[in-house]
Amino acid sequence: MDGIIQFEKVHYKYPEDERESLRGLDLSIREGSFTAVLGRNGSGKSTLAKHMNAILTPTEGRVLVGGVDTADESKLLDVRRQVGMVFQNPDNQIVANVVEDDVAFAPENLGVEPGEIRRRVDAALKQVGMYEHRLHAPHLLSGGQKQRVAIAGVIAMEPRIIVLDEPTAMLDPQGRREVLSTVLRLRREKGMTVVWITHHMDECIHADRLLIMDQGQIAEDGTPAEIFSRVERMKELGLDVPETTGLLYELRQEGLDLPLDALETEACAEAIAQLLR
Repeated sequence: MDGIIQFEKVHYKYPEDERESLRGLDLSIREGSFTAVLGRNGSGKSTLAKHMNAILTPTEGRVLVGGVDTADESKLLDVRRQVGMVFQNPDNQIVANVVEDDVAFAPENLGVEPGEIRRRVDAALKQVGMYEHRLHAPHLLSGGQKQRVAIAGVIAMEPRIIVLDEPTAMLDPQGRREVLSTVLRLRREKGMTVVWITHHMDECIHADRLLIMDQGQIAEDGTPAEIFSRVERMKELGLDVPETTGLLYELRQEGLDLPLDALETEACAEAIAQLLR
C-alpha cells in the first residue's frame, strides 16, 4: 500500500554546499504511524523533514504527500494543510501576544470561518493541556508550555500529519516529557501520522518505526527494539542507545543471558529480576 508520504529517489543539494544532503532517498510512511528519525548532525534529518511540507523541494526525484507532488506550486496550500510542522525553538513559531490568538493564527490564514476557528482553538488547547493558559502571554510560559502551544497551533489546522523537527532540543527533562506525552496522546486519540526527528534515544522507544539517517541516506530501518539491539552498528553510526539497552548490553558482555529489546525501564528491570530469581 502506498504511504501517505512518499520519497522517490530524492536528491537535495543546498546551493552553498558541495555535497548532497539527501542522496537518492526512497521512503514510504504509512498513514497513522509514528516514525522516529535519528542521525548525527549533518546526516540529513532536518532536510528530510523540510521536504515533507514543501519548505524544500527535491533537486531530483519527487515527494508525494497524500498523492500530491510537493513540487507543484499550484498545490502548495494543499500540502501545507495536510502537514503541520513543529520546530525546535517554539519562540520562532509564536507570533501573537496572547496564547489563544497564536493558536488561531494558522487557521485564520487558511481562511477558516471565525466560529470554526473558535471551536478549533479551544479543542486544540484542551488537547495539549493548555486551555487554562489561553489568555496568558506566551513569553511568560515555560519552554515545555510554549512548545505545547506551538503544537496546538498545528493541531488547529487539523492536518493529517504532524512533523516535529527536534521539538525537545531546547527543553529540560520535564518539558521533554510534557511534549512527548502530548504527541503520543494525539496520535492515539486522533490517529494522526507522526514523524518525530530527535537526537534523544529514549524518545524513540514508543515509535512504530525507527529510521537512522547517515550521509543523506537511510542507514537502518526497523522497529526501535530491532535497531537498538544492534549496539555495535549504532556505535559505527556515531549514535548511542537508550540507557536500558546500554545496561543490558554491558551485562551481556559479562556473560549474563539478557535480551537487548527491553527498552522501557520497567521491562529492563523485569528482565534483570527474572534472571536473578
